[in-house]
Amino acid sequence: MDEAPTPADTSVISVRGEATLVVDPEIADIFISFFAQARDRREAFERLVKRNDEVLSLVRSYGDAIEHFASGGLSVVPELRRGRDEKIRSYRGSAQVNATVADFSVLGELIARLSELETVTLNGPFWRLRQTSPVYRDARTQAVSEALARARDYAAAIGCRVVGLIELSDTGMSAPMMRAARPRMVPMAAPTGGAAPGAPEPPMLDLEPQQQTVHANVEARFHATQPDLAPPAEG
Repeated sequence: MDEAPTPADTSVISVRGEATLVVDPEIADIFISFFAQARDRREAFERLVKRNDEVLSLVRSYGDAIEHFASGGLSVVPELRRGRDEKIRSYRGSAQVNATVADFSVLGELIARLSELETVTLNGPFWRLRQTSPVYRDARTQAVSEALARARDYAAAIGCRVVGLIELSDTGMSAPMMRAARPRMVPMAAPTGGAAPGAPEPPMLDLEPQQQTVHANVEARFHATQPDLAPPAEG
């Protein structure tokens, strides 16, 4: 049985391993902002509450297609008249609801229906992977495999073999950037959410999910047997 080489009998091979995966997104975020304005502070707040309830009711009507939703910041602030007397002209309220959609088949319809609500401003969708997505593990695993394969290639090129790992370090993983889609308008499909009976259907948004690129990097150092670098014997 061959004895394991000692550190004095080994050389060191240092390599980098990389992996890039391009995959479909898993979820999409939309940010829903809405406003209210009135001469009276209480009236502005009541209008804001009504619009908040309308937005939440519409989002909830899509059930399990919505993975998560939450209310953001709410504010009611006075707007002053121009001049030195600082008299209040009106009150302006704003609030936000953030929703994460898991079922892309309803996403275009949801955005179209939200856009019909009074004073609503939409931002999104922003495509992404879940933080717990197995894609990240796959990228890391492939980067490590690529580092080991590269080390073995170098070892074979100089007539030695990899015999052990000295160090493996994760030099970073780049997650995909959040980018909004560029939608186009198509005729409305059969509704799956809660539209009012007899209400005209809004135009349907045809959304093409944006693929996500995940890049992983590792650096590794391996023990390898000493290569035979002796010059060839003279004839």
